[in-house]
Amino acid sequence: MAGSDYYSVLGVKKDAAEGDIKKAYRKLARKHHPDINPGDKQAEEKFKTISQAYEALSDPEKRKIYDEFGEEGLRTGFDPEQARQYKQWTHQGGRSGGSRGFSGFGSTSYDAGGSRYSGFEDVFTDLFGGTQTSKGPSKGRDVESTLELDFTTAIHGGSRRVTIQSSGQCQSCAGIGRISPPGGDVCRTCNGTGQTSVAQGPLHFSRTCQDCGGTGRAGDACTDCGGSGFKPSTETIDVNIPAGVKDGSKIRLAGKGAPGSNGGSPGDLYIITRVAPHPVYKRDGDSLKVEIPVTVSEAINGADIPVDTPTGTVQLKIPKGTRGGQRFRLKGKGAPNLKTKVPGDLYVTVKIQVPETDAEEAVAAAQTLDRFYKGDLRQSIKL
Repeated sequence: MAGSDYYSVLGVKKDAAEGDIKKAYRKLARKHHPDINPGDKQAEEKFKTISQAYEALSDPEKRKIYDEFGEEGLRTGFDPEQARQYKQWTHQGGRSGGSRGFSGFGSTSYDAGGSRYSGFEDVFTDLFGGTQTSKGPSKGRDVESTLELDFTTAIHGGSRRVTIQSSGQCQSCAGIGRISPPGGDVCRTCNGTGQTSVAQGPLHFSRTCQDCGGTGRAGDACTDCGGSGFKPSTETIDVNIPAGVKDGSKIRLAGKGAPGSNGGSPGDLYIITRVAPHPVYKRDGDSLKVEIPVTVSEAINGADIPVDTPTGTVQLKIPKGTRGGQRFRLKGKGAPNLKTKVPGDLYVTVKIQVPETDAEEAVAAAQTLDRFYKGDLRQSIKL
């Protein structure tokens, strides 16, 4: 969402109160949440953008930095004090030679040769060449993927075989990203460090060596991997599904994320579970709920009725005179807690089922039952 105005994203003014920002975020988050819009990639991206904007504006310190420096100020490693020194230096003529230096977020300045810089973003681009990299080992980024599960598998757990997109070490360059010439493999520009020094007034930085791409190695970029050191591949793995996962649970697969750079370890893969609803059973936390039909005779005379639970079928005792809508609890027959493994409860609601018939005998029996009702059943139901 580079270049976005966080205030515009949330639809609030720049001087909006903290409560107004939270209210705007909640309204937009409900509208664009992935669970409300399953399979809608636009809604998913919108939700990420909204969340990023709220993360910046809901934190007073981050909001202050954002108001002063924009998105650049929220970058990892950004030093506000150094940026303010640079701003002061430009006003004093260190870069622009006059009064056309930085005047705040989104302002414009010029170097001694007249080149134009739009705010801090272009300054960073000039100093770092667009993206900072390091010759040292860097861990790969974490990756998320969704996995569809049926209701029963989510409760009992199991194993699923999935195919994931991954990246392996390029064999042509042994993961270095460059093909070294005979007789030497150290970049002469940076002496193998992968970094060159850059100074702008009071600021002193190291930037990626442009000749070796930060690898510290001489030679040309590997054509097989485009200089990345990795080639895309597919991998089939067995994912262990813990008993009790819910819709939106995360399963971590260590080392199955994006590859690291310069010998760094790979990131992790997080499997996000999407549980399909059951046609009869409902889940509420670790509890399960179900409606069970009973006959008129079973409700009047009482009965033992079979109920399926995650641990097998049990007999539920229905006492005499049970009314429709009565709820019974089967302790410990719900879904297992994902962390403690302790199961919740199963709540059974009785639903009295009237026979689907117009036989004279059934009609006569129903009329006989009517004599045993005491008063008007709907007497207390008033608006």
